[in-house]
Amino acid sequence: METPSAQRRLRYVIIGAGMAGLLAAIKLQERGEADITIYEKGDSIGGTWRENRYAGLTCDVPAHAYTYSFAPNPDWSRFFASGAEIKRYFEAVAVRYNITRFIHFNTEIMSCTHTTAGWELTLNDGSHDRADVVIAATGVLHHPNIPALEGIEEFAGEAFHSARWKDGISFSGRRAGIIGGGSTGVQLLCALVEGADHVVHFNRSPQWIMPVKDFAYSAEERRMFRENPQLIEAIRNGEEYWNGVMRFNKAIIEPDSPEMAEIEAILLQNLEQSVTSPELREKLRPTYRAACKRLIYSERYYESIQNPKAILETDAIARIEPKGVRMKSGVLHELDVLVLATGFKADRFVRPMTVLGQNGADLNQVWAKRPTAYLAVSIPQFPNFFLLNGPTGPVGNFSLIDIAERQWGYIEQLLEPIRAGRFSQVAPRPETLADYEERRKVAARKTVFASGCTSWYLDDEGIPSTWPWSYSRFAEEMAHARLEEYDYA
Repeated sequence: METPSAQRRLRYVIIGAGMAGLLAAIKLQERGEADITIYEKGDSIGGTWRENRYAGLTCDVPAHAYTYSFAPNPDWSRFFASGAEIKRYFEAVAVRYNITRFIHFNTEIMSCTHTTAGWELTLNDGSHDRADVVIAATGVLHHPNIPALEGIEEFAGEAFHSARWKDGISFSGRRAGIIGGGSTGVQLLCALVEGADHVVHFNRSPQWIMPVKDFAYSAEERRMFRENPQLIEAIRNGEEYWNGVMRFNKAIIEPDSPEMAEIEAILLQNLEQSVTSPELREKLRPTYRAACKRLIYSERYYESIQNPKAILETDAIARIEPKGVRMKSGVLHELDVLVLATGFKADRFVRPMTVLGQNGADLNQVWAKRPTAYLAVSIPQFPNFFLLNGPTGPVGNFSLIDIAERQWGYIEQLLEPIRAGRFSQVAPRPETLADYEERRKVAARKTVFASGCTSWYLDDEGIPSTWPWSYSRFAEEMAHARLEEYDYA
């Protein structure tokens, strides 16, 4: 273990014991830091993989690419791992690196207030703590978006959000409805259609579907991964995976590029060749450009929606009734179970926690128009308060673990002058963030996300809340922090 050369020992509080929170704790421990506390609002680790445990849940990033760079897993059972298996991976990593000793479960931070002595924290039990450095690893997809559906409280069956899954629920012989056409809705449809009596997929805005091949790893393949880690690296950092990432990234930022044309051709071919009914094919044909919404990766959706027990409903919902869902057309779909696959409030980040910075700056007010952070990591007037996978970071069909690891390397650079005892705090200059945001908004309006669809990437003004430049540029920014853009004190 590396012994830190710092003259000043710092106290670190990490908010969240998901992927990013565990990463921060492991990296701090590696450099010899010991004064670390992780506050986790849930009763176990896993973040989004704890919140989401619905039937059919998988990650759309290959399992070997969705691991920490320092903790490969030769025992993934499939090319695309299930949510439960991913949660077990994070649990195993936490044990392996002895991180659980830092975690306080069922503990939510209600407020963070900056003072001359650092950050003062108030917890949900009324107790208090302090920190020199706060790492907000709260994630994005953990505040369920519950639509205002008239009459839902009158539904006689079971109704719940996909992130509030009812463990042990059986769909055998029952009539199920799924509201929502994102990755969750697609995965649910594929999982439920075999066992249920029938499944109605309420999907007013059909998605483009990227075909993929999923497969199980054999015992022999897993043995080879254990004996030769280079086989894992060939998947994780191989040309096939990264060429796909870079092609997708280029298509996002340059919608008229050859890369986008190639993706559109694949998606169109998948639709045309996979769906036999002309009527159903047209109902499944999106009216917006590919990747305007987050692409759906699925091996079986088109097959599953053509199952005789599946019904695609693209009309608008009028209301929920005791027996089921009434459409504006007048049709009533009688149901026993209704699952809301309606996503999350993606603009929440650390909120509803109150965060008060210098001079009484209230993060709720600072983010009243849109959440933003310089390079998705830090905010003026909130010194020593850092975000992992914060607002305006890269989003898309690639590993957020890689993003978080690069961001941690950047944060380490910002902290070095403080650890060396030259300063006690750091925050980006207001003009630094203002300039970044202006450049970012101009570029974001040119991305495919702004090409004419509704999605959780867009803010209230229709501007994508995303990193609008290349993945390579993000990696370069993270590798070389420009300390002159920050105020040290």
